[in-house]
Amino acid sequence: MSDTVTSRLSGFHKLPMEERLAQIGRMFRLSDEELEQLRGVGTLEPVLANQMIENAVGIFSLPLGLGLNLNVNGRDYIVPMAVEEPSVVAAVSFASKIVRESGGFVAEADESMMIGQVQVSNYGDPTLASERILDAKEEILALANSFHPAMVARGGGARDVEVRLLPAPEGPRGEPLLIVHILIDTQEAMGANLINTVAEGVAPLIEQVTGGRVYLRILSNLSDKRLARATCRIPLSMLADFDLPGETIAEGIAQASRFAEADPYRAATHNKGVMNGIDAVAIATGQDWRSIEAGAHAFACRGGQYRPLSTWYLEEGHLVGRIELPLALGTVGGPIKVHPGVQVALKLLRVSGVRELSMVFAAVGLAQNFAALRALGSVGIQKGHMAMHARSVAVTAGARGGDVEKVANLLVKAGHVKVEKAKEILASLILEKPAVAVTITNG
Repeated sequence: MSDTVTSRLSGFHKLPMEERLAQIGRMFRLSDEELEQLRGVGTLEPVLANQMIENAVGIFSLPLGLGLNLNVNGRDYIVPMAVEEPSVVAAVSFASKIVRESGGFVAEADESMMIGQVQVSNYGDPTLASERILDAKEEILALANSFHPAMVARGGGARDVEVRLLPAPEGPRGEPLLIVHILIDTQEAMGANLINTVAEGVAPLIEQVTGGRVYLRILSNLSDKRLARATCRIPLSMLADFDLPGETIAEGIAQASRFAEADPYRAATHNKGVMNGIDAVAIATGQDWRSIEAGAHAFACRGGQYRPLSTWYLEEGHLVGRIELPLALGTVGGPIKVHPGVQVALKLLRVSGVRELSMVFAAVGLAQNFAALRALGSVGIQKGHMAMHARSVAVTAGARGGDVEKVANLLVKAGHVKVEKAKEILASLILEKPAVAVTITNG
């Protein structure tokens, strides 16, 4: 695939769906089978669904859209997003267009280092037990790597051993919690199964070394050694909108960011906006989005108070945005090689590896957050959100085809986006349509 693919597809949202598919098909040289996957025809056959989970009874579908205009580290990306919320794809595309015209996103990602945790109890003296574990580090690492020789051959595997002593919880047992961390480079995999195998495999050796008893042995979803970061700098002149100057829009965004930094009630909603974009890409590309959510929110609490994953501030005539969060992603394993729709989504995304994928995810999260704060700090979230929501309301009221946009536009204009109002508008449109003349001739 040539790297000349552009994410700037002007007027794409105005095209009929089949024309969008035809354009994407030409750009990415998609086969007829791959186009059928995007249409949702045979995306996941029942027999495959039955093999993936227990008690399968069917397949649940979500709309799949494309986030456009994204430019990260000078490279364009068309981003597949599976989501039911009307404004998410449009928000990412709009925000990415502004950032693109300002120089694009700059992003980076750490190597794929994950943590396996082993809980030890009845170990005696905590200092002595800790020393014994660290003295046996090379033996523990050698055993850990013996369980996945192919991973080691690819350059991954267990890298280090850490010991954590946590204060004893309240209760009759007063010993501190002794937790052993095995740090594992999982390469292109998210690595959950690999990590759990290692944690369970080294447990007997840790028991032998400490004289204690191992209980839990499992990965941590707080993958804070696997962070991704993205930044953008937008000239204030690029932000003018809603009949407001760019300086006013930027100040509103900066004030919203200050609010989130100070108040966990606001930070929760701020971060939900970030995850709107990240989760949508995660679902489309077959990632464990529950793990991503858990890690992101735990990371937001790392200082003792729940805080925003992204921040915005004014600097030398620019609005500057920054985001940092853990992203345990994979390009292999799980449903990624099984689900045919995921394969097509990754083909559209064109990433060379998991670290590049993490950079794209971080940029999408920052774009989504920017779009929300831009509206919140100026005219309010409902103006833009209701314009998108009106389409769903129109369809619910019975509108189809070209009537959907007509009804949606009239709903927004009326300022009353409700199903009852949509039915009223739809009825009036039907009455306005000319009757079809039928001529009967004798044969």
